[in-house]
Amino acid sequence: MKKADISIALFVVSAFVMFIVPIPAWLLDIFLAFNIALAFTILFGCMFVKEVLDLSFFPTMLLFTTIFRIALNISATKLILSSGDPGNVIVVFGNFVGGGDLVIGVIIFIILILIQFMVINKGSERVAEVTARFTLDAMPGKQMAIDADLNTGAITDVEAKRRRDKIQEEASFFGSMDGAVKYVKGDAIAGLIITVINIVGGIAMGVLRQGMDVGGAIDKYTILTIGDGLVSQIPSLLISLSTGILVTKGSKDADFGSVLIRQLFGVPKVLYFVGIILALLGVVTPLNDILFIMMGLVFIVSGRVMAGTIETAKIEAEVDLDEMAAEEIRQPENVSSLLQVDPIELEFGYGIIPLADVNQGGDLLDRVVMIRRQIALELGTVVPIIRLRDNIQLNPNQYIIKIKGVQVSEGEILFDHYMAMNPGYVEEEITGIPTFEPSFHLPAIWITEGQRERAESLGYTVVDPPSIIATHLTEVIRQYISELLTRQDVQNLVNNMKETNPSLVEELVPKQLGVGEIQKVLQNMLKEGISIRDLLTIFETLADYASTTRDTDILTEYVRQSLKRAISSKYFPANETTSVVTMDPKLEQEIMNSVKQTEQGAYLTLDPEKTKTVIKSVGDEVQKLENLGKNPIIITSPIVRMYFKRLTEDYYRDLIVVSYNEIESNVELQSVGMVTIA
Repeated sequence: MKKADISIALFVVSAFVMFIVPIPAWLLDIFLAFNIALAFTILFGCMFVKEVLDLSFFPTMLLFTTIFRIALNISATKLILSSGDPGNVIVVFGNFVGGGDLVIGVIIFIILILIQFMVINKGSERVAEVTARFTLDAMPGKQMAIDADLNTGAITDVEAKRRRDKIQEEASFFGSMDGAVKYVKGDAIAGLIITVINIVGGIAMGVLRQGMDVGGAIDKYTILTIGDGLVSQIPSLLISLSTGILVTKGSKDADFGSVLIRQLFGVPKVLYFVGIILALLGVVTPLNDILFIMMGLVFIVSGRVMAGTIETAKIEAEVDLDEMAAEEIRQPENVSSLLQVDPIELEFGYGIIPLADVNQGGDLLDRVVMIRRQIALELGTVVPIIRLRDNIQLNPNQYIIKIKGVQVSEGEILFDHYMAMNPGYVEEEITGIPTFEPSFHLPAIWITEGQRERAESLGYTVVDPPSIIATHLTEVIRQYISELLTRQDVQNLVNNMKETNPSLVEELVPKQLGVGEIQKVLQNMLKEGISIRDLLTIFETLADYASTTRDTDILTEYVRQSLKRAISSKYFPANETTSVVTMDPKLEQEIMNSVKQTEQGAYLTLDPEKTKTVIKSVGDEVQKLENLGKNPIIITSPIVRMYFKRLTEDYYRDLIVVSYNEIESNVELQSVGMVTIA
C-alpha cells in the first residue's frame, strides 16, 4: 500500500477510535492543533487553487474532516465530564478568547455559531445548489459546442475527449458539492447541541459528583465547554469559508489573489473617488481628521500608481507585439504547417458566412455533424474532419468543395432565396431565376420566401440554401469516400473488431493479409457504394479466401458475394420486379479472353474498336432504363463483373454492375436489353 493510502486510513480510523476509547488530555491537544492546521490548509488551498477540479475530492475532505471534528468533540466531552481537565488547548481558548469572563465567552461563541450557520453555510448551500443545477443544464450546449469545434477542425479528437471528460467531472463535482455542504451545516448544528449538553452535564457532574456549589460548577464547566466549542467551531468556520470560496469562484482557471486584487483595486478612477470621499469625511465631519485624510491620500496615491502601472503594461504589450511581429518576419518560414492537407474542405464566400455562424442562426455546422453521422450509418466508415472556412477570393454566394486540397466541385446559392425543382408532373410553372441544382445538375429556379408556399402547393420540391450545400457535400463525400479511407482508419476498424472478435483478427491480420491489402478491398467496396458496416462478414470472408489468393480485386468479389443480402436489398426492392440489362455471353467470353494476368494483378486488353462498340451499346441500354425511370443496372457473370465495371466506370459513373452471385434467389428481374458487340 502507498504511504498516502495508509495516512488517510489512519486519519479515518482514529476518528472512530475516539468515539469509543478515551484519550489522554495531551493527545487531545495534539489532535486539536492538527485540526486547526488542517482547517487553515484547506482554506488557503481553496483560495489559491487555479481550477476547482484540482480539488475534485473536496466533498470527501468535508466528510472526513467533519467526522474527525465530531470525534474530537466527543473525546473532549468525555474529559470535561470525567476529570474536568480537557487539556491545555481547550482551557486556553476558554479563558483567552473570552477574556476570562464567562459572559463574553458565551457571547463570542454564539456570534461564531450564528455567522457560520446563518451566513456562510446558508449562502454556500444555495450557491452550490444553483451551480449544480446550472452546470447540469449547460452540459448539452457545451457538448454541442465541442462537436462543432471538432467538425470544423478547431480541435483534435484527443482535445475533444479531454473537454468532454472535464465537463462530466465538473457536473459530478458540483453535484457532489451540493450534497457535501449539508455535512458542514449538520456539523454546526451538532456543535451547538454538544455545547448545550456539555454545560448541563458539567453542572450536574460538578454538583452531584464533586460536591461543588452551583455557581462554581457553572463557572468552571461553562468556561471549559465554551473553550471546547470555540476550538472546534473555529476550524469548522474556516472549512465553511473554504466551501464558500470554492463554490463561488467565478473563473475556473483564475489565481484567486491576483484576480481579486486586480478586480477590486485595478481601476484608478475608483481609487480616486474613494480617496476624495474619505478625505472629505475627515474634513467636514467630527471624525478623526488625521486618520481619514491620511487614508484618503493613500487611496489617491494608490490610484495614481495603478494608472502608471496600467499605462506601462499597455506600452510593454505593444512593444512585445511589435517585437513578436518583427521576430516572425526575421524567422525562416515555418513550412511544416503548410504541408498538411485537409481531407475535406468546404470554402465559401462572405455572403454564405451567416449560414455557418451559430450566432447568426446558421445551422451549417450541425448539418456537417449529421452528414458524418449519416455516412457512418450508410457506408460504415468514419468521414474525416470537414474543414469549413471562408474565402474572400470567391464570389459572395459561391462555395467550393476540395478533396485533399484539390477542388472537385463547386456551387452557388442565393442567400435569401429557395431552390424550387420540378419533379416532372408540375403543370403550372412559377417565375424565378433559372439555375441548376449543384449535386445532380438538374434544372431548377430560385424563388423568394413569398413564393415558397405557392411553389409547394403546385408540386415543386423546395429546398433551402443550407440543405443544398449539405446535399451537395454529402454526394461529393459519397463519390470520394474510397479515397478518404486511410490505412490508419482501417487499423482503427481492425482494433475495434479485435475487441469483440480477437481470434478472427489474429487469424487474418497480419498472418494472411496486411492492413494495406484490407484497405484496398474496403476501398473497392466503398467505390461502388457498398457499405462496409458488416465488418465481421467481410473479415470472415477474407480469412476464408486469403489462403488461396491475395489478389485484392478477386477478394473483393468474394466479399461482395458474401454480402449479397445487403446488395440485393440495396438495388432490388422486395415484392417488385426490377428492370435490368444483361450481357451477351459472347461479349463476356471476349472480355475474359482479353484479361492478362501479371504479378501486379490482372488487367483488360480489349481492342479499342471493340471497347468503343461496347461503350456505345451500354449507353443505348442505359438510356432505355432511364426512359423507364429505372436505375441503370447491368447483370453479369461473376468472373466478368469487375473487369466490365472497370471498362465502363470512366464513361458511366453511376452505372451499377452486379453479378448473378450477388443477387438473392427470391429477387424478380426483368431483362429489357442486352449489351453486345454484334
